[in-house]
Amino acid sequence: MATLEERNAGMEKVSKLINDIRVGMLTTQDEQGNLVSRPMAVMQVDENGDLWFLTKENSPKTDQISKNYKVNVAFANAPDASYVSVSGTAEELQDRAKVEELWSPMAKPWFPDGKDDPSLSILKVHTETAEYWDSTSSRMIRLFEMARAALTGDTYREGENKVVENR
Repeated sequence: MATLEERNAGMEKVSKLINDIRVGMLTTQDEQGNLVSRPMAVMQVDENGDLWFLTKENSPKTDQISKNYKVNVAFANAPDASYVSVSGTAEELQDRAKVEELWSPMAKPWFPDGKDDPSLSILKVHTETAEYWDSTSSRMIRLFEMARAALTGDTYREGENKVVENR
């Protein structure tokens, strides 16, 4: 089991990677049991590692979450070879003060009435587990290492990979 310092360092790394990527694929489960994913822009990663999104209330995703609150959010930055997978539980919230805090003009295309849009609500994902992969090498070094592994039969090691338990 990780120490509190290791957990905090891991969540700090996860937060940094997510903030660099910004848009993740939120996966829920529909009534037939199928996994359904859609892109969502993270508005905030809080001090607990929880993810905050703006969404429309009574949307298919919020209906799915009301029936099965277990979700995953996956982030990918292929050019930098950094990836994050967050598993947790989601809840829809009505909190005008939090909307005010999270609001960005970049959300206006989805909410034409701005932060006062009556259909605007908040989706909070409580992070239970996060896993990340992060390469600190340049693209050229990564390509060289892949080629070397292919030629020598060695296994290519992309960089740092860690699982962070948040609860």
